[in-house]
Amino acid sequence: MTVEKPALRADARRNRERVLAAAEAAFAVDGLAVPLDEIARRAGVGAGTVYRHFPSKEALFQAVVLDRLAVFSAEARTLLEASDPGEAFFDYFKRVIVQVSLDKALCDALTETTGSGFKAEADDDFRDGLAELLARAQRAGAVRADLDPADLRALVIGCLAVERHAPPGHHHLVDVVLDGLRVTQVTRRSFR
Repeated sequence: MTVEKPALRADARRNRERVLAAAEAAFAVDGLAVPLDEIARRAGVGAGTVYRHFPSKEALFQAVVLDRLAVFSAEARTLLEASDPGEAFFDYFKRVIVQVSLDKALCDALTETTGSGFKAEADDDFRDGLAELLARAQRAGAVRADLDPADLRALVIGCLAVERHAPPGHHHLVDVVLDGLRVTQVTRRSFR
């Protein structure tokens, strides 16, 4: 039996939204290093208000990351109907890398390797959406057939590292990786 939480009052809902917005901005720059008091200050609320909605900074971090990943997941679902599966996959992959590389919270969450349990909950839908886009692009003959979702996961992590550490203005490095995923005359011969 599921127990439903009572709906938040309008002022409590607004405070929660302000805390989430302030936390998203702060975590994007500093990740988990930002103090909770700083998030409360940016939101214009007291620390007690933050704790009323989120029992810990980690719970707030998780809520922010889950919200952001839900946006990426929704976008992936809409692209499953794109007329060009290959371009939908490549455009989505690049857009995710560029956007996530600018957001320390998302970058930390997607590249976390501690097995804390947060990762599995946070990115299952994201990984599933990316895997479905990959499979669709592979069926269309646009992406190498020798890639699987685990390979794609490693490529996302690698591309995030490249994008975050590349010299300013060197955004072409992700394009180099994407070119390696494309089916070419050479890759077609190697699959036979």
